[in-house]
Amino acid sequence: ARPLRAAVVLAALLLGASLLKLIRPATDFTGEGKEDIIVQVHAGDSGSVIAQTLKDSGVIANVDNFLSAAKDNAQFAAIQPGFYQLRTEISSASALADLTEPTNRVGKLVIPEGRQLDDIEAVGSGKVTAGIFTLIADASCVDLNGERTCLSAHDLKAAAGNGPLPALGVPDWAIAGASAVGNSHRRLEGLIAPGTWNVDPLASPQQVLATLIAESNDRYLKGGLLETARALNLSPYQVLIVASLVQKEAQPVDFAKVARVIYNRLDSDYDRLEFDSTVNYPLARQEVATTDADRHAETPWNTYAKAGLPATPICSPGDEALAAAERPEQGDWLYFVTIDMDGTTVFTDDYREHLANIEKAQNSGILDSQR
Repeated sequence: ARPLRAAVVLAALLLGASLLKLIRPATDFTGEGKEDIIVQVHAGDSGSVIAQTLKDSGVIANVDNFLSAAKDNAQFAAIQPGFYQLRTEISSASALADLTEPTNRVGKLVIPEGRQLDDIEAVGSGKVTAGIFTLIADASCVDLNGERTCLSAHDLKAAAGNGPLPALGVPDWAIAGASAVGNSHRRLEGLIAPGTWNVDPLASPQQVLATLIAESNDRYLKGGLLETARALNLSPYQVLIVASLVQKEAQPVDFAKVARVIYNRLDSDYDRLEFDSTVNYPLARQEVATTDADRHAETPWNTYAKAGLPATPICSPGDEALAAAERPEQGDWLYFVTIDMDGTTVFTDDYREHLANIEKAQNSGILDSQR
């Protein structure tokens, strides 16, 4: 009986240990991890939410252990929303160290004000400025388990011209305007706002574009775009177009004056803006003095050849350009030209005075494209 009793006790102990193992979570992983993984930290995520995300993703074994390791860690407290490359099955201490290591943040995208979707080349110098598609492609690159993956600017451009606009995140207020150029990738111009964004390296080109456009729309709405457009008796899309012209045509100090020139020209008997930026736009190049042939070319954007505004925005305008479009300076100006290399821009409502200002610009050499 005694051996039998001992066997029963042993069995009970083993069963108890097994049950305890089932109901008590693992304390921690050890080792260098199993495989690479991308984890997202959302805006507003608390430490507990981040820890649970790590556990659900297989990075850590125990939420409490991670929170204990992260307690009073200033770098963790300042963690930014975004995507982070980590390893599965690593210790809480390792996960904390990796998550707070700046080089492990991936998908960070910075879009400067005034960029357009395509790369543009400066006539004369040949310098190429990366467009938004290229910036997104570069930001999407990541090395996972020894393999480098990137979206391509080509695939992003193709996605921009394919499929219904709502599937690309385009808001209702921009659908009609963006539809004016058919399936051209340029239908999305201006709808991705400048700023710092987060790109999911594992998302498809369509998903990335849709996310960026939807988040940009949130920013535009918070800035009061719809209300301002109503006050100006314009559509929100038209205000965005005006802001893009302002961004391309002037220095910030003159933004509000250029916006006024645009509105004055549109309201005048001669409603052609004649902006060289609209000539350059579909040519994907930057040139102060455009050619006669280019100015006569009929495109949906060329405001020498067509009346009114270009069909779409010609870049992604920044906050100052939007503010200028929404609150133009008061004045009767109809013309402006930059007259020197310092960026001095002069405004007038007199055509003969404008011709004299153009002569000053020519003499200064600023209109020399060095072709």
